Formats: sequence, structure tokens, C-alpha cells
Amino acid sequence: MAYVVTRLCVDCISTECVDVCPVDCFYKPLSSGGDLPNMLYISPNECIECAACEPACPWEAIFQEGNTPAAAAADIALNKRCDDERDQFETAAYDQKANPDPDQVAANKAKHGM
Repeated sequence: MAYVVTRLCVDCISTECVDVCPVDCFYKPLSSGGDLPNMLYISPNECIECAACEPACPWEAIFQEGNTPAAAAADIALNKRCDDERDQFETAAYDQKANPDPDQVAANKAKHGM
């Protein structure tokens, strides 16, 4: 089962997951907005299920597909779009940022019902 970036990443993009991914399977939309939220996406066709990304995400936004919270179930299909609509995406690059503090992570989870 591939890993999934959930809505917890929307507008919070940290790329530590991109930095640890051995196969560069993270993408971002060329232009976010509309039906493509400003977040990272994992290609389910390219993900090798190494699990390196999950603990690296400071927003706790990445889950194994089978463990994706019910509140983020639609994000599984959303991630698949980077394979189905590749011309709308580009490979994500690592960009070092300050990590959120625990209160910011908790507030983000509450905002998205997780």
C-alpha cells in the first residue's frame, strides 16, 4: 500500500518528506487552487512503501493508505491525481523551513477534524 499525503499538508507544506524519499515520488501542483489544494502529493505508482516519509513529516500529514483517517479518505484519490494528471504537477523539491511547534500541529489537526 502506498503512502498518502493528507489535507493536513494544505498550506503547511514542509518538505522533510521530500528530502528523505529515496525515489522522488512527491509532487506539487503547477498552480494550486480550485480542485488542486496547495499541498504535496505522493505518486501511488512510484511510492515504494519504504515508510521514510511518514515520521519525517512535521505536520503528521502522511499515512499508509490503509491507515488513512476517515476524515481524510478523499485524499487517497487526490494523491492519485498526480499520476493521472501528471501535466498538472511538478516534482517537489526540498526546501528547508522551520518546523511547526506541537500546538500548531494540534490546531491543524483540529481544523481538519483529525
